[in-house]
Amino acid sequence: MKSVFISESSAPAQIWNNAAQLDNIPVINTQSLVPEGARAVVVAPHPGDEVVMCGGLLQLLSSLGHPLQLISITDGSASHPGSQQWSEKRLSVFRPQESVEALRRLGLPMHSLKWIRGGFADNALAEREQQLAHYIARYLRPGDVVFSTWREDGIDDHDAVGRASAKAAEMTGATFHDVAIWAWHWPEREHTLIPWERARKLRLDSWTVARKSHATHAYASQLNGEPALGIAPMMPPVTLERLRLPYEIVFV
Repeated sequence: MKSVFISESSAPAQIWNNAAQLDNIPVINTQSLVPEGARAVVVAPHPGDEVVMCGGLLQLLSSLGHPLQLISITDGSASHPGSQQWSEKRLSVFRPQESVEALRRLGLPMHSLKWIRGGFADNALAEREQQLAHYIARYLRPGDVVFSTWREDGIDDHDAVGRASAKAAEMTGATFHDVAIWAWHWPEREHTLIPWERARKLRLDSWTVARKSHATHAYASQLNGEPALGIAPMMPPVTLERLRLPYEIVFV
């Protein structure tokens, strides 16, 4: 598994802002990713992953009237181990509330958005991968287009949910697409580990990018770490900078 520690000092040499292959990724449009009438299902390991993965895509699909379903696997309560300010008990309530606000900022129709909350234990998903696949499959149907974290993203929970989502899609006749999150922050020298042949670029206009950026700032618990406890921010400045790019990349 790759290291996912994000160093501010190494930011200029990361894949997302230095790999030559980025300029040559074929462009894809929303209609090609999600055919007319199809339902899009986003499977997020933790609250916030849905926005970081594909907050722009969610906006575009919503504007086109596609039915949307969000599956949040965990409540993200283990992001600050040992913290008194952000205890697991507080985060189990607070992080889902942050997602509600983030999705509101994206302009999604909260009254009609189908949102499933799995309640699985944070940081222990790899041990329950088979159970996860069957759980996700319960909420899928043939013709769905499923988006989840890349199966080699470098975080155990991300990898496990990606694999389980792919398996669930296979079981139900849905289509599955991976979306990398932390892999973009690997050192540029590791660019060969990215499946560039499967990468497709979805262009976002400035308004969509702005709303996505505004949505990420709803995750107050993830913007600051606790250095005294060795806890780094889950969304450091370099991540927020990457999320302001005028495109999202999906592996098809």
